[in-house]
Amino acid sequence: MDTATSSIDASVPPLKPSFDPTNPQAESSRLKQVIEHLGLQPHIEGGYFVETDRDTLRVPNPFLEQGTAQGSNDDAEKATRSASTTIHYLLTPISSLGAFHRNRGRTVHTLHQGRGRYVIIHADEVAAPSCPKGYDSDDVLEEQRWQGKAKIETFIVGQDVLKGEKLQWIVDGGKYKTSFLLPDEEGGDASEGLLISETVVPGFEYEDHDFMKAERMTALVTKEQAEEMWWMLRKV
Repeated sequence: MDTATSSIDASVPPLKPSFDPTNPQAESSRLKQVIEHLGLQPHIEGGYFVETDRDTLRVPNPFLEQGTAQGSNDDAEKATRSASTTIHYLLTPISSLGAFHRNRGRTVHTLHQGRGRYVIIHADEVAAPSCPKGYDSDDVLEEQRWQGKAKIETFIVGQDVLKGEKLQWIVDGGKYKTSFLLPDEEGGDASEGLLISETVVPGFEYEDHDFMKAERMTALVTKEQAEEMWWMLRKV
């Protein structure tokens, strides 16, 4: 494959889906059994998930000062967070993309099976000082949130560590990430799914999560990079 056509990084192939999202394959009988056995449900990002742990320890909410958590500090649900939460997350040929999103908390990912590609946009590193990590009230214009274009990182997760595939990876809060399924074998065309665990610290809450929107992608990356990654945005 011609790697020079990728505007993200000339060392990797163009970022195109390995499994056509408009013509998804049927899940294998094994994948159906895994989904049922683990109790997985469809995720709003794409793929399937189930929460496997929510720490009962509550810690101070570090995101209140960023101005998005509502309510007073007397409201225990807003003033604190679970110390951590963990989920199983699965991409399959029929739901092969986890659309661009970010969390405020740090996320530790651990691979269980399969292969996939991750793309990270380091938005937090170009956030304006007046808008920490790019978070602020809705009336701030996109061009006021960022100081230049963000670095883009991409890597494969899989079992072949000698080829640089990752078994564990960490995404800090404020960075946008997306993932998509790759064939189980390089050069192949089939997959039994990408199954991982994700642990978020402090624990995940939907109010600490947002999806990348087209206008934000345009502000954070070049036109050529955006054109290569449009398909990774959530379709609403």
